[in-house]
Amino acid sequence: MPDIRLPIRTDRLVLRRFEAGDLDAFHGYHSLPLTARFLPGPAKSYTQCMERVGKYANFAFDREGDWVALAIEVADSPGLIGEVVLKWLPGHGQGEVGWSLAPGARGHGYATEAAEAILKLGFEGLSFHRIDAKLDEQNAASAAVCERLGMRLEAKLVDKWRYKGEWATEVVYAMLRDEWNARAQ
Repeated sequence: MPDIRLPIRTDRLVLRRFEAGDLDAFHGYHSLPLTARFLPGPAKSYTQCMERVGKYANFAFDREGDWVALAIEVADSPGLIGEVVLKWLPGHGQGEVGWSLAPGARGHGYATEAAEAILKLGFEGLSFHRIDAKLDEQNAASAAVCERLGMRLEAKLVDKWRYKGEWATEVVYAMLRDEWNARAQ
């Protein structure tokens, strides 16, 4: 199993394994249509959130196809404010990053800080070659996060899928390990 040492600490955040006590906060924002807008599927029920938190708490990250979702909390104010995800994609050293935050946690730079820690884990800790982020073109806030991270816009797939009753255009941002290393200098 790749070595993922938890918790991961940043200047303001703690990224940790999910716990049963995160369920109410997780449901609090995943039950909102606003949160579900750019996520697969509709807003989640309490039971769906219970299943998801259980899965997140017991993740395995052993091989391609696995993914890890880490709880995000503010270091000086414990409690779940969101999650950040790293998927291990098929292909040598490929990954995908994603995030979701409670409405009150948005707009404070937490998604950027958490995603940057996950890029560091992917490139420096797990030796990934490439990490991307796939977004709905209308998700301007997440596109801004990708740009702040130094990810480049790599693709725009017009009307790629039928999503929640309408056609959606996917944009793909990406970064290579060499680009990550150059950014850090």
